[in-house]
Amino acid sequence: MEFWPLRPSTTDLRLSIEQTATLLSRTTESHGKLLAADMLKLVSAHVPLAQCTLFAYSPNRSPQVISIADRARMLELPRISSNYAERFYSLDGNQQAMSTRPALPTADRIMVQRQSIEDITHRDYRRVCYELPQISERVALLTQCDGNRWLSVNFYRGREHGRFSAHEINVIETVAPLIVQISRLHYRAYLEANEMPALLSERVVSLYPELTRRDQELLQLMLAGCEVEGISVSMGIQLSSAATYIKRLYRKLGVSGQRELLGLATQRKWPGQVH
Repeated sequence: MEFWPLRPSTTDLRLSIEQTATLLSRTTESHGKLLAADMLKLVSAHVPLAQCTLFAYSPNRSPQVISIADRARMLELPRISSNYAERFYSLDGNQQAMSTRPALPTADRIMVQRQSIEDITHRDYRRVCYELPQISERVALLTQCDGNRWLSVNFYRGREHGRFSAHEINVIETVAPLIVQISRLHYRAYLEANEMPALLSERVVSLYPELTRRDQELLQLMLAGCEVEGISVSMGIQLSSAATYIKRLYRKLGVSGQRELLGLATQRKWPGQVH
């Protein structure tokens, strides 16, 4: 496991106008599902890869799954990503990279973090995120945004291709500035579309600190107006489980439905004791 500031490229890699234009078209919030797929396609043309994920890390909160893509490897990536965000992210080596003192201004800083399956000693983390999808290694591109938030664009190597070579790492570093900038633009659009649900969610969580990370994820999705189907996809769970989680959260908050939940989140004055 290792990490380092982005290094100057030594690879003469040129991207077509079409490839660059496609990525730029994904900067709007509505194209989030396609962003990781286009990044995976772009880099896979030069480096064999299995998966790409984009996570956003905010202080004192579980990571948000922004975009995921898989090269027809398996159908479990949404569930794996959800498990990572809820259970394993604190064990990730990128936490060390994100905690280092910056040597560059925040806006210019890109960190590269690399870890293999052998680096992971936690049994469940290793099994769920690496052994099950047959991943041998991952390279993460990390950038810090406003509000002490971080973005991580992760490229995963399939077991059948072995470890990344030095040349392949250099290729990824060569395209890193473009990928990171596109990610930052998309995340800005994402925040504009989702910041209010996040802020309302934080208000409710401050009132109910006993809510679990999964409760908090569900709460934000519900305040964003997601229906059961959307919650099921976003959290990587079955429809029946999503419906059960919603009812359970309503009980924890002492509300009977969506209207009362919105009333709780938006009330101007908070009672001194609500539970």
